Amino acid sequence: MRAVDLTPPEERQGGGRGPTRTGSLPYVILIGLALGVIGFGVLALTNKQISEKESQITTLEADLVTAQQRGDAMRPFAEFRAMQELRNATVASLAQSRFDWERVIQELALVVPSDIWLINVTGTVVPDVAVQNSAEITARDSVAGPALELVGCAPSQDSVASFAAALEDIDGVTRVGVSASERPDPDTEVSASGENEEDCRTRDFISRFEIVVAFDAVPAPATAAAPPSTVPGTLAPAPSGQVASTNTATEQAGEAQQAAGTVLPGG
Repeated sequence: MRAVDLTPPEERQGGGRGPTRTGSLPYVILIGLALGVIGFGVLALTNKQISEKESQITTLEADLVTAQQRGDAMRPFAEFRAMQELRNATVASLAQSRFDWERVIQELALVVPSDIWLINVTGTVVPDVAVQNSAEITARDSVAGPALELVGCAPSQDSVASFAAALEDIDGVTRVGVSASERPDPDTEVSASGENEEDCRTRDFISRFEIVVAFDAVPAPATAAAPPSTVPGTLAPAPSGQVASTNTATEQAGEAQQAAGTVLPGG
């Protein structure tokens, strides 16, 4: 018998179309779609982050405006506080530079020996203060802070030395310098009447002295142009055992008060 091929003609080998070969194109399309989805997701996420940052910026700007408004409302209080602190600092500075002349004069009256009398007492806070009728002792220039300039007479050089030592007992005194201590010239006639108030040497054995009492530890004021805080003067020789003070009195910031006659506490 002869074999009969029952396969349809279109499926027989060599007949009709063969199997379709697509190659790598489907994979390229799938990768492209995947990349597109990923890019879309990244873009959406970026837009969301940008929106959140813009929202935060808007909130921060609103907070800034509110804080500025509160700051403007509190500015007067801050200015008042700064002014108060400045005034407190000024008061503290003045208190530190203020010198208690009243106490010094009181202690001076206590340490003056009975055989010493003073004809000029000048107190200044800085050396370059110009004061009318001041003692004008040259050694005063070597003291940068407050100092007393004392001019008077003593019956002997030993009395002058004892007086200089006693002055060191005044509270706050750092050094005492005797600028001069001289007896009258033997060739000069001595007046017993005491008419010359500048020279208390009414006897040939009396010594006229000039002493500077320094208070170096006390801070000097910031400016030397201020008026003096004490007032000097000149008096006729006082009786033995008394201290001659100035015959005029003024007050600078309540720091110095002196009465004519014997030294008294300021009032």
